[in-house]
Amino acid sequence: MNNAKKKRLEAKGWKVGNTTDFLSLSAEEAAYIELKVSLSKALQDFRKSKKLTQVDLAKRIKSSQSRVAKMEAADNSVTMDLMFRSLFALGASRKKVVGMLVG
Repeated sequence: MNNAKKKRLEAKGWKVGNTTDFLSLSAEEAAYIELKVSLSKALQDFRKSKKLTQVDLAKRIKSSQSRVAKMEAADNSVTMDLMFRSLFALGASRKKVVGMLVG
């Protein structure tokens, strides 16, 4: 959001902030969420780079397409453990996974 728009909204009584402020997240909670979102994006990008569908990945990890969709959306019902295992099932090395997270 640009500064002028922010000032206009605040002048009209709106409170402008970010997700962390809105949800009253601790620094640790915000870091965890950012990591999970990064991991889900990396999973989707890596799957697509392998030219695989969600159904293809689901078969590899013995799960369902809807579960893969939830992983790629960083759904709170999906563990990061499952996302890591899915990346490894796609052939990602530990070094590659770490690179995805810091990249």
